[in-house]
Amino acid sequence: MEYRTMFSPVKIGTVQIPNRFATPPMGNNFANTDGTLSERSKAYYAARAKGGFGLVTIESTVVYSEAKGGPRKPCLFSDDTVDSFKMVADECHKYGAKVSIQLQHAGPEGNSQLTGFPLKAASPIPSAFGREIPEAISNEEVYRLIECYGDAAARAQRAGIDMVEVHCAHGYLVSTFISARTNNRLDEFGGCFENRMRLPRLIIENIRKKTGGTLPILCRINGSDEVDGGQSVQDAAAVAVYLDEVCGVDAIHVSRAVHLHDECMWAPGVVHGGFNAPFFTEIKNAVSVPVIAVGRFTEPQYAELMVRQGKADIIAFGRQSIADPELPKKAKEGRLEELTPCIGCLLGCVPNMFQGNPITCLVNPSVGREQEILSAESPKKVAVIGGGPGGLYAAQLCALRGHDVTLFEKTGELGGNFRIAAYPPGKGDITGAIRNLIVKCQMNGVRIQLNTEVTEELLREFQPDAAIIATGSTPLILPIKGLEDCGYITAQDMLDGKAQVGRKVLVVGGGMVGCEAAEFLAEREHEAAIIEMKDVIGADVVPENRPFLFANFEKHHVALETGAKVSEFFPDGVSYELADGTKGELRGFDSIILAMGSRSCNPLEEKVKQFVPQTIVIGEAKKAPGNACIATGEAFDAALSI
Repeated sequence: MEYRTMFSPVKIGTVQIPNRFATPPMGNNFANTDGTLSERSKAYYAARAKGGFGLVTIESTVVYSEAKGGPRKPCLFSDDTVDSFKMVADECHKYGAKVSIQLQHAGPEGNSQLTGFPLKAASPIPSAFGREIPEAISNEEVYRLIECYGDAAARAQRAGIDMVEVHCAHGYLVSTFISARTNNRLDEFGGCFENRMRLPRLIIENIRKKTGGTLPILCRINGSDEVDGGQSVQDAAAVAVYLDEVCGVDAIHVSRAVHLHDECMWAPGVVHGGFNAPFFTEIKNAVSVPVIAVGRFTEPQYAELMVRQGKADIIAFGRQSIADPELPKKAKEGRLEELTPCIGCLLGCVPNMFQGNPITCLVNPSVGREQEILSAESPKKVAVIGGGPGGLYAAQLCALRGHDVTLFEKTGELGGNFRIAAYPPGKGDITGAIRNLIVKCQMNGVRIQLNTEVTEELLREFQPDAAIIATGSTPLILPIKGLEDCGYITAQDMLDGKAQVGRKVLVVGGGMVGCEAAEFLAEREHEAAIIEMKDVIGADVVPENRPFLFANFEKHHVALETGAKVSEFFPDGVSYELADGTKGELRGFDSIILAMGSRSCNPLEEKVKQFVPQTIVIGEAKKAPGNACIATGEAFDAALSI
């Protein structure tokens, strides 16, 4: 497929963007604690510019000293940080990209413990349970804040930034003024639509005044707040028209949802690309300026269609640009098999962003550390034992650095438990991630030996200089009465098609593996039930995936028994005991699926250490239970250490 439209130029104001590929503003926590962008920030943004993104957007940047939402948020409320932004802009410009920056006041989503100042919002309405009640920002402070936006934009302009984006979405400060749900003010900023739009209008006017009217201005808005009484798509279209016709903005960036519904903002893997199409299409039909669309775009096919059909002008690839900064380049050169796909796991990006830690990525643990990948000083003979995601990633990176690498896999297929994880509903993208790792191993000259169980004797004969043990985990089998005789099937064997399962199935264990096993079976018209010792089903399931998981449970009538400790297994079920001592039974099942956890599989380490100069254990072979994000992160560090 050719992507002619995606590679055509487009103008935002007076600035011409070389193509329609953009990176949206995404918090990464690579900035320094003093608000300056770091060398790591430069490497991160430059990698995406070098990879062919025509518009690179610097993450939300603080405009007001009392509103810093995290310890590593970049800041433009002082002249002291300007040079660091210029460093990043200059580096991106080297590769032909244009640079935008998002200006933000976090409002009720801020961090008062960090700043020492109370949270502020249009009205004293907390954003969610557990969040402190913000203060209604005073009229006087509103006008002071308007000046701060203009000053920050002027600093961005001095730094060589090509355009600025005013953040008017996601329940942050400006968003709380726009939405009638969160604006109960009785001054000139509250009440009717015109008044609620007064703050963004005055901000835009001040930016234009302080930048000489030459700096293009964008606004990011919600296509929908996804909450009752909040901004609907119809409201959003009216907001967009006002920004276009009254405020004279140069582009509209359409996102979605307040943080009560993060699953609509950064959707998990079960949600496919372009899920926001109805929202940005509605807004595109209403305005005359370019519209930037975002919403789990992972490959260029649908993006091309959206732009070709006139439903959007620019497509922002968020988490996909984290997973692979070279998406545009690979699309242009016909190398999409080499594309590292975002699988929507939400294990390394969003959690770290909220925790104030540098983001990482399951499929690309080099994110923000691109500059650390250097050729090895002295090539070595490396044995990688285990072909799961950690082993595959370690093997390809070691080979990329110049080592002579052989990967040994016990079975006839690569991917380990990660391959099996691709079977449950909405997890098919995992297959693409495994395939990508295999392709990279092949490209970099990794020798792969399947059906080869590594023994001490084999490794002594092989004589490696270094060994990376990535042998993963095996299902946890607890010594519970009747278990050995009940004919259980492990969740892994069931998903891998190694055992036939009856119509009525009991899944023992309600963690992520058990939940996905039940979901898999229920979708195929099995009668499924889950029994879990904890009070919560799916405690280790990422929060954004939980609404989809439980919607499926309800749809397929999956029975859930929580707080129940299994005391005995039978061929057709189990007996259990509740915390209060109440005893019960679940019987009448055709099959029992075991999903009670995992234990490390690492029989080689102590022996191998005796004769291999450098031995490193990673992933679940090191500690179980774990996840693939931990495994590839440890693989990255291991490969750099050899």
